[in-house]
Amino acid sequence: MKSSLNQPKLSPESIQDLLDQYSQHQTPDIKSENKPAAVLIPLIETNEGLSLLFTRRSELVKSHKGQVSFPGGAAEAYDLDAIATALREAREEIGLPAHCVRILGQLEGFTSTSRFNVTPVVGWIDKPFQIIRNPDEVARVFTVPLAFLKVPANVEFRTLETPWGRHEGVVFYNDYDGETVWGFTGMLTLRFLQIIHQYPQ
Repeated sequence: MKSSLNQPKLSPESIQDLLDQYSQHQTPDIKSENKPAAVLIPLIETNEGLSLLFTRRSELVKSHKGQVSFPGGAAEAYDLDAIATALREAREEIGLPAHCVRILGQLEGFTSTSRFNVTPVVGWIDKPFQIIRNPDEVARVFTVPLAFLKVPANVEFRTLETPWGRHEGVVFYNDYDGETVWGFTGMLTLRFLQIIHQYPQ
């Protein structure tokens, strides 16, 4: 990791610049036959510093019951783009209004284990909002500070068997506030942190 001496603090502008630089050299890992989807990677200032906002899925959803995720889901025909999908899903799931989010950029697309082409959209929540949880989809909304997530000792790879029979390394973060960020969400979290790791918290 680079020295933090004389480096700027993380800000919407610095993260946007890093995402712009990153996106110029990336190729989406997507399959043409899969349905498009998007998730919002929400940054928010908390008493513990700059944090990521996560949800824990309810036991009523069709897939990934009880798992930690970012707000998001499948694209609808009327969504203009991945940003529209991510913002719509965030509003439906946790009541986050679009005008409270400053979009900073996107990561490349990834194919999820549930065979969706997922575009991660990074947004900075710069206005207060009331969390209105959709109980059919979300069991809990919580945050994890970047200061915790960026510590190498708090993340590891474990080998698990995928639904299609391959053994792959899966990202697991240590528990925080009783929640475990892992799997596809863990991978997206790690990729995002790798982009911004040169900046101190």
